[in-house]
Amino acid sequence: MKAIIIIAITLFTNNVFAQQTLDTIYANDKMNVALFFPEPIRQGITGTSNFVFTYNREKEQYFGLLQATPGTDSNLLAVTKNGLVYSYILKYKEELQRLNYFIATKESIGSERPVILKQRQIAQPLGRLDYFKKISSHLLKSNYSPIATKRKKRVKLQLQRAVYNASEIYLVLEIKNKSEINFGIDYLNIYRVNGNKKRKASYQKLLIQADYKYKMPKIIDVGQSKRYVCVLPKFVLGDNEKLEIELAELNGSRKILLNTKFIN
Repeated sequence: MKAIIIIAITLFTNNVFAQQTLDTIYANDKMNVALFFPEPIRQGITGTSNFVFTYNREKEQYFGLLQATPGTDSNLLAVTKNGLVYSYILKYKEELQRLNYFIATKESIGSERPVILKQRQIAQPLGRLDYFKKISSHLLKSNYSPIATKRKKRVKLQLQRAVYNASEIYLVLEIKNKSEINFGIDYLNIYRVNGNKKRKASYQKLLIQADYKYKMPKIIDVGQSKRYVCVLPKFVLGDNEKLEIELAELNGSRKILLNTKFIN
């Protein structure tokens, strides 16, 4: 489909601020470092995959969470709703002295503004969900060696691949029904689990909300297997964390819990 769009480039309007020395923010894989901005976050990008900055993309939110695993130093570039740009150096540190950063408007390195260059006919770019669909479709065209498998009552749940792309992670999953009863899906939830369930004081189980689900089945008939892709906001598992995938049957009692710690 063709559409007339305005081509825009981002300009930094304050060269003086752009030359200032960037502050450093430290993070690790044991604790969340919170960054509070004066305006809702529109975009946040880290330079390397060992640093992950998460924020709510669906609902305007003033804060984001930073985590890191050991690796190369990086940087964070964040743009708020009013167009102000913030930039920081990121470093991994075992022990953190500071967990909350309240960022002032004066810390901005500049602002972005659209400049009209010209108008011409070009193909309309893919939307966010179309992009998820394109990547997911590509992933399902190949077979992979499984990362983790769990079987219960002749129903198999398998995590086949975990792929980082931009600010998301794509999980390729397969469900296979070798039982004598069709398996209707009530829900398939994915959690980050920290600690030991037997030690309740240190146990945490946090649901990860999916950004997109591609070819999510409603029922697995007897003898069938179906694969689908779950797109999640990018995250880093800490040393004591694991991923838990919970599959529950609709109008039945069968439930499968798959625990794994794939390589980030």
